[in-house]
Amino acid sequence: MKRVLTLIFLSSAVLWVPANAQAGEEFYGVIEKRPEGKAGTWMIGGREVAVTEKTKLEEDDGPLAVGACVEVEYEGNAVEEIESEEPSKCKK
Repeated sequence: MKRVLTLIFLSSAVLWVPANAQAGEEFYGVIEKRPEGKAGTWMIGGREVAVTEKTKLEEDDGPLAVGACVEVEYEGNAVEEIESEEPSKCKK
């Protein structure tokens, strides 16, 4: 019985977490400026993006260089991943 009550409590606690705390955010943009290394402030699509050593960089559709189209994925305030994309993803 104690185990069942614990499971019910944990399940209900998850439901009380705000939706925006569970969901990630993503956007597409062109790299305008980036540091020589990985970590630091990048400018992507007019936004300053704080990249850390924990940020995953994916270059499947080309190098992450100035002028490249990328998708930036956040989880909370942290940048989880920057991934190169086809240029058409950044055209408006």
